[in-house]
Amino acid sequence: MLLRFKMVEAALNHTAVEVEAPSTRPSDYFGVKVFGRNVMRKYLDKPTYDALLNTMDNGTPLSLELADSVAAGMRQWALDNGADHYTHWFQPLTGGTAEKHDSFSDPDGKGLVIESFSGKVLAQQEPDASSFPNGGIRNTFEARGYSAWDPTSPAFIVDTTLCIPTVFIAYTGEALDYKVPLLRSISAVDKAATEVCHYFDKNVNRVYTYLGWEQEYFLVDESLWAARPDLVLTGRTLMGHESAKNQQLEDHYFGAIPARVINFMKELEYESLKLGIPVKTRHNEAAPGQFELAPVYEEANLANDHNQLLMTIMDKIARRHRFRVLLHEKPFKGINGSGKHNNWSLGTDTGVNLFGPGKTPSENLQFITFLVNVIAAVHRHNGLLKAAIMSATNIHRLGSNEAPPAIISTFLGSQISSVLDKLERSTSDDAIRFDAKSVLKMSGISQIPSILLDNTDRNRTSPFAFTGNRFEFRAVGSSDNCAEAIITLCAATAEQLTEFKHEVDAKIERGMKKDKAIYESLKRMIRECKSIHFDGNGYSEEWKQEAARRGLDCETSAPLIFDRYLDDKSIKMFGDTGVYSRVEVEARTEVKWETYTKKIQIEARVLGDITMNNIIPVASKYESVLLDKAYKMKELGLNYESDIELIRDIQGHTSAIQRLVGEMIEARKVANRIEDQREKAIKYHDTVAIYLDQIRDHIDKMEEVIDDQLWPLPKYRELLFIR
Repeated sequence: MLLRFKMVEAALNHTAVEVEAPSTRPSDYFGVKVFGRNVMRKYLDKPTYDALLNTMDNGTPLSLELADSVAAGMRQWALDNGADHYTHWFQPLTGGTAEKHDSFSDPDGKGLVIESFSGKVLAQQEPDASSFPNGGIRNTFEARGYSAWDPTSPAFIVDTTLCIPTVFIAYTGEALDYKVPLLRSISAVDKAATEVCHYFDKNVNRVYTYLGWEQEYFLVDESLWAARPDLVLTGRTLMGHESAKNQQLEDHYFGAIPARVINFMKELEYESLKLGIPVKTRHNEAAPGQFELAPVYEEANLANDHNQLLMTIMDKIARRHRFRVLLHEKPFKGINGSGKHNNWSLGTDTGVNLFGPGKTPSENLQFITFLVNVIAAVHRHNGLLKAAIMSATNIHRLGSNEAPPAIISTFLGSQISSVLDKLERSTSDDAIRFDAKSVLKMSGISQIPSILLDNTDRNRTSPFAFTGNRFEFRAVGSSDNCAEAIITLCAATAEQLTEFKHEVDAKIERGMKKDKAIYESLKRMIRECKSIHFDGNGYSEEWKQEAARRGLDCETSAPLIFDRYLDDKSIKMFGDTGVYSRVEVEARTEVKWETYTKKIQIEARVLGDITMNNIIPVASKYESVLLDKAYKMKELGLNYESDIELIRDIQGHTSAIQRLVGEMIEARKVANRIEDQREKAIKYHDTVAIYLDQIRDHIDKMEEVIDDQLWPLPKYRELLFIR
């Protein structure tokens, strides 16, 4: 109990860590820790530079001889910038990143060392494949796996280590990471979209996938975090009564950023910009203690690497400012959770945004073609897209406060919806008319200039919303690797565009004019995927009932949601697009079930430990105090009934907690005997996870009545409001 007040006192005494402002503009130090094109031009000879750019831009294989030249230049640049180690930096199925550091120094055989780094070492290394989640692809006695250089994502330096972004594959060739399938899905949608673009512009040679993520997170004072075993071990509070004031006044959202936080943000932005992460936006989010950072969009592979890198450096920098970053999707009950909105778009090498309305009938037809195909892909695979963003942590957030519901639907806005309705009913080929932007004038405020209105409003309750020139996949969780959602979205879109192309080509071969063939296919698709389109309030109970009537996937059990990966249509889609083999899909689903089980298992163990070792003893101590008081009041002939009622109340909660913890332990023992990962995950969901909220409810009620001086854990009012 004394520890709590010491931690609170420490938090109150923390002052902002002063960050020395860089003496130059961001444009002067942006990317200084990145082996980017400007650096390559300086450290590589022209043939090597040209060959590497050809590899980066066109996927042309790089010879080992040229890889040696690249490695020599990269090594010299790294040494010139203070690096003494290198690592293959990859993204295993843990959801985070992995790295094994090796020194540049090698013995020269004469008692000295030399700095060496070959093309072979740059191109490939051999991490232990069995020690990472792999869904049974690799056993402990089959540990070989390979990390291989991804030249399309530039190397960078963190501290004194050269980090080389790589893929991670098994000895038998299967992908064991997120980058391999992400690159495959980007390639698949590039091929399919480029072929469809040729209906409108034969000059298109490539379609790029773009991603702009918005990272939400909480900051908690490090001393208070250390006094909460649940935060330390699970990333969320497993107990804690709501603060009397939380976000109900909406005063934190976009409010003035606290001094300690702004200093953290400044250093985070400085380090991010040096690493080539184009951070742009920072602000307070809706909940107290919650914030957001967002960059300018980039090509999806690089954007995803940057998000993974950011989550790592956030934690390091936060510690220097005596904070801890919470990336759990729902660290605090009763207030907003944190998401990672994925703004996704497709663009051509001719500079056209395929999700942007154009100025000519042909451009608008192209826009509608890609828009409708994406909607059709989401309709066909709505359950799979939900599985791609589902986890034991994100399930707490979906449907709560500002988070979208656990039902995938698309929001289009009134203008786009009206156009699609007219197109569906039309009998001619000239139904598409847009005002790309409308002008809104602010009457009575002459000093405010005219404001351009997007052709859609925004809908915060939609998990997949069209927002003017892109789709915003809002359901992605804050701790997620963006790749999983983008992989599924790109693969589904590639499949849909390929089928659309085959259908239109068949009509053209039968003598139908191209535009007519496109219109007829679009009209059919609009009719067939109407059920996925919803512009209303996704939080309402009426929508849940309506979604079920429409046949959308309304499953809420995470282990059962993961089944969507194994649907025949999912296996076929991944196989046809070359994104996953059946073995890879089955392995990843196995990993999902296993990860879900382990996270619930850890939470149950932590909750049981805190309850029996902290909460129950404190409750018993307070009961003794009240009993002593009641006895003395009785001796004095005073009324002691209120104290007896309070004792009965506390005793009722402690008895219930002890019973529920015992039942939870027994349920866990039963579940642990199940070997099949799917069945075990379902058992944990149905018979173990149900106890977490039941036990919490009793603890939170006791927190309201037990002496504040005795309560052992920092409370919400102390955790949420940064001083």
